[in-house]
Amino acid sequence: MTQVVIIGAGPTGLTLAMLLAKRGINVKLIEASRSFRRIFRGEALMPSGLEAIAQLGLADLVEQIPHRSIDAWEFYIENRPLFRVNEPMEVGGKPCTLISQPNFLEAVVKKANECKSFELIQGTTQDLLWQNDRVSGIKLSDGSAIAAELVIGADGRNSIMRQKANLTFKQDAQSFDILWFKLPTNPPFAAENVFYSVVRDRDAFGVFQGSEGNLQVGWSLYKDDPIEWQSIDWTEKLALASPDWLAVYFRQQVSIERPLLLSVVVGRCPNWHIPGLLLLGDAAHPMSPIRAQGINMALRDVVVAANYLVPLWQQQPNFASIDAVLPQIQAEREPEIIQIQKLQRAEFAQAELLRNNPFLRYGVSRLAPLLGSKIRQSWLKRQRKLRQGFSQVNLKV
Repeated sequence: MTQVVIIGAGPTGLTLAMLLAKRGINVKLIEASRSFRRIFRGEALMPSGLEAIAQLGLADLVEQIPHRSIDAWEFYIENRPLFRVNEPMEVGGKPCTLISQPNFLEAVVKKANECKSFELIQGTTQDLLWQNDRVSGIKLSDGSAIAAELVIGADGRNSIMRQKANLTFKQDAQSFDILWFKLPTNPPFAAENVFYSVVRDRDAFGVFQGSEGNLQVGWSLYKDDPIEWQSIDWTEKLALASPDWLAVYFRQQVSIERPLLLSVVVGRCPNWHIPGLLLLGDAAHPMSPIRAQGINMALRDVVVAANYLVPLWQQQPNFASIDAVLPQIQAEREPEIIQIQKLQRAEFAQAELLRNNPFLRYGVSRLAPLLGSKIRQSWLKRQRKLRQGFSQVNLKV
């Protein structure tokens, strides 16, 4: 009996496993963690991701778990408001929606467990198994082996599957780190959930209310930053970088605990596959955190992969037919990934320009009443494709 083994029970691996199992395909899903409640998980679903969720038949889950829409995006530079854009940006469109990813994953597991052809195995993958130069399964850290006609690596931006398969990875120059804080909510955010982007001097951060109600702060940490972030008084550091009304909130905190360091690796594999193995989501193309594209692109990968794999398995595939569709999946998904990463680089370049040019920051902040409208229109133009995607993705199976 043929089966698929999927490595990684994040949004990519778990939704694909559920979808395949519901269509009668034998799936074993391997997840190293004992819990879905990791310290950090991306939560933002753009309209492109919400559409993919609907295609997968999971829209009802979003309503059943903690979730919260973004009401607006607002930008501050040198303590002055630059511009604001309300959600949804498109007439009749859907707003960017934050979901509790742990709750989402737990709910999807329950759906998948309804299928006899699904099995979740919690254990660490140690290596790939090979037969005649083709991946034939995996070996777990406890020494057990699992045979598979196809192994799918959905194990994130630091993919072990990518490393074990020796698949080339080309890293993007826009890679940087983020310091992530979770703080008590603030009354202004409870009334209206605005995503604030703040630039002051060479410091930049974003702040918003997360799906479960706490205030989340992402501080950009660049390689040339001279700060020793582990020993900084973050209460005062955040306050000094903030507009006055937000600085008051930060200074009201008794203490701000040391943040979580997130190393952001961005790039793409020229080949997402070798015989018997396919990479999807961040394993194949780790995205920049700019406009939260990782989960959205991954869910769209799942829809396309299912369109190829389900009909194949319904016809009792052989190795040759399986390996033949893997480049087709990449060929359909790769153009959108390239375009989205290009837009993310443009956003990153804008931020770098402001960060490295004090005269530009000063000029923009002083001329904000005159320039704000034009900058807003330029920003909006870049957001449309980051929100909607570049291709039509429809589940056909």
